[in-house]
Amino acid sequence: MKSEFSISLIGKKECATILDKYHYLKDISKGFKSGTNFGLWNNKHELVGVCIFTGLPVPELVRGMFGLDRRDQNGFFELSRLCLRPDVQAQEHNIASWFVSRTIKHLKKYNFPRAILSYADNDHHEGTIYRACNFNYYGLTTAKKDFWILQNDGSHIKHSRGKTKGVAGEWRPRSMKHRFVMVFDKTLDILWKKQN
Repeated sequence: MKSEFSISLIGKKECATILDKYHYLKDISKGFKSGTNFGLWNNKHELVGVCIFTGLPVPELVRGMFGLDRRDQNGFFELSRLCLRPDVQAQEHNIASWFVSRTIKHLKKYNFPRAILSYADNDHHEGTIYRACNFNYYGLTTAKKDFWILQNDGSHIKHSRGKTKGVAGEWRPRSMKHRFVMVFDKTLDILWKKQN
């Protein structure tokens, strides 16, 4: 029963305890961005879920979505991480959408979001939770590639910034992501094409 769960703000270290164990991205605790972090607790006072809202990673996103200037970035959030303990998700019907809906209510009360963006990695899921929470769907991101630098031991690490010319490595396709947006500011007109 949902009444047996509670939600509170938590720190980055607490988020990492869930993300390290259960999130599909590897080594997530070493590089995930912390922001307004919500924890889901069961009636045994165990942390069983995490939902993290951050600012958008690059100002060009707001320009691409809404045509706004780089100086007009306040109030835009990304639901950047969502993770639940698998046994809780299996036992509690719709717990993920229930959790996300309530964290958005908290965010609206204290952070006054103009819009929230969330991605669903096409290699892992389709964003059913976001549809259930009334996000609008705006299709897949465009196909891109990332450069992976060859290491001495034969492994590769993803290159984050800078030149790649003359660097040993390879280009690999980046997984495409489903885009979901929830707009609260009625003065905003989204430029992306809404899809079913």
